[in-house]
Amino acid sequence: MPKHKETGIKGEQIAENFLLKKGYKILHRNWRFEKKEIDIIAETDGLLVFVEVKTRSYYGFGYPEDAVSAKKQEFMKLSAEEFTSIHKEYTDVRFDIISILLKGDEASEIVHIEDAFY
Repeated sequence: MPKHKETGIKGEQIAENFLLKKGYKILHRNWRFEKKEIDIIAETDGLLVFVEVKTRSYYGFGYPEDAVSAKKQEFMKLSAEEFTSIHKEYTDVRFDIISILLKGDEASEIVHIEDAFY
């Protein structure tokens, strides 16, 4: 498996654990709609949260959260619309980014940006 894929998988697990410690309920990981994917779908206090996780092992390519492009945001919005059309019990949604910097196998920095877009 390519190194960047391993880094991404590791980051998603760290993000999931981070959200669980904050009291979020994880509903899905890597939920797909067509060719689009949402890393984590979680719930907190009746609010549905769509989370994009970005993980880097160094800042050479910039901050991880900077990689969430307008195109990625639009993909997430379309996927969220599909998810909420299936799960009509959710009316309040939010889009978050969790940015992770790794040092070895551990997170040296986790930034949770709530209500990051839309």
